[in-house]
Amino acid sequence: MVTLNLPEFDCKIKQVDGKPYIFDLLRRKYVRLSPEEWVRQHIINLLLTHYAYPKALIRAEGGLTLNMTQKRTDVVAFDRQGQPFLIVECKAPHIQLTQSVFDQIARYNHVHRAPYLVVSNGITHYCCGINHTTSEVQFLDDFPAYV
Repeated sequence: MVTLNLPEFDCKIKQVDGKPYIFDLLRRKYVRLSPEEWVRQHIINLLLTHYAYPKALIRAEGGLTLNMTQKRTDVVAFDRQGQPFLIVECKAPHIQLTQSVFDQIARYNHVHRAPYLVVSNGITHYCCGINHTTSEVQFLDDFPAYV
């Protein structure tokens, strides 16, 4: 896998029927290792180890219904009251972070109403705060600290 612009970590990878799988700490099982999953696992590690997000309050591949269609958010971190705090949309490293990616996470956040959004392809990361009252978006220099 490609080296990312995220901290390295000691991940567990194994082969099943000649295909790579990575151990997901949140789901506590091996999942198919795709380029997007590589980014997702690095983001999860970053949130857990560098920003002290509680493991029990992060969900990977969570479902949501949007316009009567089932979708999946890559990563959602919840606050201590159980409300969405941060949504992360992960893309494979070779995928450019275009307006359509930002539109995708904005649609998901229409349901979740999280105050923070992150879009990452593992190389480039965009973090922003959302004021749902004024609809203002403020880009941040770093991932939001967990409160």
